[in-house]
Amino acid sequence: MQIALEDIKIRRRVRRKTEDIEALMDSMKRYGLLNPITINSKNVLIAGRRRFEAARRLGWRMINAVVVEDTDKVTELELEIEENTQRSDFTDKELMEAYARLERLRNPNFLVRLWRAIVAFFKRLFSPRY
Repeated sequence: MQIALEDIKIRRRVRRKTEDIEALMDSMKRYGLLNPITINSKNVLIAGRRRFEAARRLGWRMINAVVVEDTDKVTELELEIEENTQRSDFTDKELMEAYARLERLRNPNFLVRLWRAIVAFFKRLFSPRY
């Protein structure tokens, strides 16, 4: 669901500082919000403080949010902790392989470019014209 940033309440958080937010802002500018924030039914932020702050600094008025119903303070704190601990960064090897794949996709070799041109030609040739 979409919710206005001004309607979200920020209470005491485990992470107090929203440091290193510029890279997240750049990502959100380029790709949008990939993972929604989490709020309770009273619009209190449970998870996603950095995403919220990045959206605010970008001048967004609305943000995607998941609403968790019927929570108590214990559950909300558990969710905040869980979201910030249950993730795994890429290993160096995985990251290098991903960037190598990205480079190949961005800069395909001659045969790949030729094949794509042939396929595009035949698609245009045989596509119905309305």
